[in-house]
Amino acid sequence: MNINMGKIIKIKCENNGIETEYPLGTSLKQILDNQNVNLKYPVVGALVNNEVEELSYEIFKAKNVNFIDITHKDGMRMYIRSLYFVFMKAVYELFPEAEIRIDHSVSKGYYCEILGKGIEHNVQLISDIENRMRKIVNADIPFLRSDILNSEAIEIFEQKGYEEKVCLFKQSPSLYTSVYSLNGLVDYFYGYLVPSTKYLFNFDLVPIYKSMLLRVPDPENPEKLQPIVMQDKMFDVLEEHKEWVRILKAHSAGKVNEQVLQGNGGELIKVAEALHEKKIAIIAEQIKTNKKIKLILVSGPSSSGKTTFSKRLAVQLRVAGLKPVMLSIDNYFVDRDDTPKDENGDYDFEALEAIDTVLLNKNINDLQAGKKVFLPKFDFGTGKRFYDGTTLQTDEETIIIAEGIHALNPKMTYGIDSGIKFKIYISALTQIAIDGHNRVPTTDNRLIRRIIRDFKYRKYTALDTLKRWDSVRRGERKNIFPYQEEADVMFNSALLYELGVLKKHAVPLLKEIWQTEAEFAEAQRLLKLLSYFKEIKEDEIPPTSILREFLGQSSFHY
Repeated sequence: MNINMGKIIKIKCENNGIETEYPLGTSLKQILDNQNVNLKYPVVGALVNNEVEELSYEIFKAKNVNFIDITHKDGMRMYIRSLYFVFMKAVYELFPEAEIRIDHSVSKGYYCEILGKGIEHNVQLISDIENRMRKIVNADIPFLRSDILNSEAIEIFEQKGYEEKVCLFKQSPSLYTSVYSLNGLVDYFYGYLVPSTKYLFNFDLVPIYKSMLLRVPDPENPEKLQPIVMQDKMFDVLEEHKEWVRILKAHSAGKVNEQVLQGNGGELIKVAEALHEKKIAIIAEQIKTNKKIKLILVSGPSSSGKTTFSKRLAVQLRVAGLKPVMLSIDNYFVDRDDTPKDENGDYDFEALEAIDTVLLNKNINDLQAGKKVFLPKFDFGTGKRFYDGTTLQTDEETIIIAEGIHALNPKMTYGIDSGIKFKIYISALTQIAIDGHNRVPTTDNRLIRRIIRDFKYRKYTALDTLKRWDSVRRGERKNIFPYQEEADVMFNSALLYELGVLKKHAVPLLKEIWQTEAEFAEAQRLLKLLSYFKEIKEDEIPPTSILREFLGQSSFHY
């Protein structure tokens, strides 16, 4: 330690713009205590040269430091991971032999299950766990991070029966790994935690469906919890796919990797694609049996695969003896001069008012009446509507497929008889976890897809995509998610093998993002996520796969 005596480094605190000198090895917590940093909520970590670090991190070179609280997305991630650990600690104190699974993000919270002999998910059990969690929080117990040999971590997790963690760690080339302990309980998380339990000032644990929901703060107003929004249809789809991947022994990164290392990557592709085809065929049969259905409305968030799904559904409808036609909602944009603007004065192309719903409803009703309709086209270069003579006329066997972000919003098709509509919600609802305590957010799955597609087809860099992503997400929360339970059926477009395939394409793009960019932290987080998955060759992915919409070589025209 004496070798650092007298040596100093310069630290710039971006929160207040002050540059200060500190001895080598000074921790972020010591710098925070020395700086006049005024955030609305307690500081939980920092961005150090645009990379997330916890407050115990010691600095040995000149750095720029930006302290964050839970209103920052990385701060909220630290908060939620820490809350998971407190939940696990509380459960193990009450049920030492239990198996804990943090399964889904649903109903604005996190669905958790406790498996074990004699455990019943009732109100009293949930109340007991919540009370124990609050005692742990009030005790202000530190989350202690330590670096240990990978072999030692494997031994610890074998003793605890953490099979998925053991599987993953045995596949790791690293000599050392980092683990956290909370008053004797050791676990692994793929991101940092807050300093201690006292930082977890707001949470709740409530009964929902067959188990319990861990409620977390609203990112925009952390003093309030996210409101519970019942998502019965979403939950059913998540549970169905959770069971399916467990049957296939592909429910965690380690288990998927095992199959890849055994040479079964091609089999994973075949099975996943067969499930998609089966599900789409079932939806087509469901539509055929209802003779009233004439309009299929398909909606879903960015990079969920709406376009390819719609085209594959059209094929299955033809197999069922129907005559599907595609109606592009993009051609019903209002002229650029009439496009609404957002709070920043920019054109808001995702607003419902950006669509000429009057013309859309008129055209669909005219088609239902057997009239020939001249279809509009939209020139995105000039921002003007035009007509090129394209017409459409339908008959009794024709079914219109219309795909777009507002498709499930009743206001978009306000003038059309609800009896002829069939509404489909599609999203990539990832059910493969890193392990039972570390989820893979479905949003990350879609973001990785989009990074690859944007680069391949729109010539955007990964940095460009990441810069736009928060805006895309705001649009989804406003225009898509509120209407997802309106769907008659939900389709999960996630493929259990896809992260292993996407890794090869996404990693080089993410590595191009410089540390000077604010998005560097997000790029590093995604790179770490992808690092848990072994690469899977894409040779056997069929040309009709939803993944081909992002990778290329699709047999569909877009």
